[in-house]
Amino acid sequence: MSSLLMREFLSWISSRPRTYEEAMEAWRSTCPRHSVWEDALLEGLIQMESRSVTNVSEVTLTPKGRAVLDGNGN
Repeated sequence: MSSLLMREFLSWISSRPRTYEEAMEAWRSTCPRHSVWEDALLEGLIQMESRSVTNVSEVTLTPKGRAVLDGNGN
């Protein structure tokens, strides 16, 4: 999936470190037409990385997510 909304989401994630809480607040939706967060997870475009020092989960792009953002993915 390379919709404009997905590319905007991936760009937002990659622009600076984003916590899980920040991403959920900004992008979670109960609308089935705007499921970009869930779609990105299911498609393997993003991942959560736990930071043991701060005990905060950070959302990052996977290599596949980076490829989609760069225009080299599906």
